[in-house]
Amino acid sequence: MDIMVASLELLKYTVPALVVLVSCYMIVKKFLVSEMQRKQLAIFKDSQDVTLRLRLQAYERLVLFVERISPRQLIPRVYDPSMTVRDLQLAMTFSIGAEYEHNVSQQIYVSSNVWETVRNVKEQEQNIVNRLAQTLPADAHARDLHARILDVMEKAEGELPTDMALEIINNEVRKVMSFGSF
Repeated sequence: MDIMVASLELLKYTVPALVVLVSCYMIVKKFLVSEMQRKQLAIFKDSQDVTLRLRLQAYERLVLFVERISPRQLIPRVYDPSMTVRDLQLAMTFSIGAEYEHNVSQQIYVSSNVWETVRNVKEQEQNIVNRLAQTLPADAHARDLHARILDVMEKAEGELPTDMALEIINNEVRKVMSFGSF
């Protein structure tokens, strides 16, 4: 009987202690899990912010690229009064290619549609320069090619490859800013 009383006495203390222990374990586990989820969410949000900044910087660089290869910006940078048509043609196509190569890494931050647009605008600008240069004698003065390019630009205002590319890039930036993702 004494053993039974002792066992009951022992149970009287151990059962509540076990209940408290299990309750504490469950509460601490739930707290730790929720704290870990909160930290993971904060890390995810921080990485999303960094990624968004990188994307926006890539779009900025691509806008700058498109602007720099536009004949309005490109000709004043490469034109030299002593150049021939062939010299200006080579200088412009080389400069467009160099600008493109300088920005090729941006493709990992933008959509395939924007990158395809950038690649196409590069090729179109080089083709325009080459096509117009072929209509003139190679040893003619570069100002003739310059004038022909400006004439084409005036006639096609708003429909130039660079203008269309800028519109596509700007539309995508608006989407990224409003949705925070592609």
